[in-house]
This record gives sequence, C-alpha cells and structure tokens, in this order.
Amino acid sequence: MLLEQYRIGPYLNFTYLVAEKEGGTGVVIDPSFGVGPVLEAIDARAVKVQYVLATHRHRDHIAGVEDVKARTGAKLLAHRSAPIGQDRSLDDGDVVEAGRLRFQVVHTPGHTPDSVLYLFDGHVATGDTLFVGECGRTDLPESSPESMYDSLLKRVVQLDDALVVLPGHDYGVTPTSTIGREKAENYTLQPRTKDEFLRFLRE
Repeated sequence: MLLEQYRIGPYLNFTYLVAEKEGGTGVVIDPSFGVGPVLEAIDARAVKVQYVLATHRHRDHIAGVEDVKARTGAKLLAHRSAPIGQDRSLDDGDVVEAGRLRFQVVHTPGHTPDSVLYLFDGHVATGDTLFVGECGRTDLPESSPESMYDSLLKRVVQLDDALVVLPGHDYGVTPTSTIGREKAENYTLQPRTKDEFLRFLRE
C-alpha cells in the first residue's frame, strides 16, 4: 500500500494520499488549502484517484476538493448529513472500495454532526474527532459535547489498539499515533461518566 501524509495549508492540516501502490487505484482524504504537493504526488506516482474522502464539513478539510476532482475525475464522498454537495453519501458501517482497498466508515459526531472515521489496512483517519493527545473542538455552533462523549468513549476506545491514528491536524508531539497509545496517554479518552466529561470540557 502507498500511504503519504502531507502537512499543508495555514492550519497545520494533514491531507492523505492512499493507494494500492504506485500506478494503482486510490483516494485522497481531506484535501486542504494548498493541495498542490498532493496533486504533484498523484501525477508522479500515477495514482488513479477514485474518491475524495471527507472526514467532515469544515472548509480546511475540503478546500482542495475541486482541484483534486478537476485533476483526477474523483468523486467526493462524505457522511449523508454533510452539506458539501458530495457525489455519494455515506452512513455508519458503509464500506468504500477503491481497487483492493477497503475503507470502513465509522460515524463519530461531536466536532460536527457529519464527522466520520475511515478505517483501512491497519490505519484510521480520524479527521478532527481525535488528534494526537487531544480531541476536536466542541464549542462551535454545530458541535455537540454530548455526541463527542459517545464518539470518543463508546466508539473510539473500542477500536483495535494497533490501529495507526492519522489525525486531521499536526497538533501533537508526533504526526501519527496508535489507538492504544491514545487510550493510554490522551487525556480526552480517560474513563469518565458523561457528566464528568461535560464538566471536563467546560473547564
């Protein structure tokens, strides 16, 4: 598998190019501002980009979508509640196939109503649901601290410890992590009741 992480744009966003191999079928996850280096890599590695996978609606995660679509003819996929004009809508549990690659969709509302994770080949692209050492904001108008509790402490903590975490921003001490490491070290994933979690977020 080909997997490349690009830190681009003014907000330390991570965009991912994932393909079966050089010259194979693949996807781009969360194309941000300044997507030029990703487009150059697509050409250089002759990747046939079938889909753009959006983890959520925020502009810094979809700013480069039209550039990728124009270059590759890819279709934009996002959760059905995303208001971004996606070509195909996804639900929790769906599987997206791109050549031999399979991406499982896990709906994790909280940061936004449409936030999802994409699980594939020992990795999980977490968008702004989970960062290295932190979680996404829940103080935005469309955010829900209650939903974030369910997503983090009922869904994320149930994932395989060995999964490599591919976050949506370079906000941590390392650019990637694992679910096991985050469960041990990320203070937002420590066991709490919902009331305790909500108080924790307010503080």
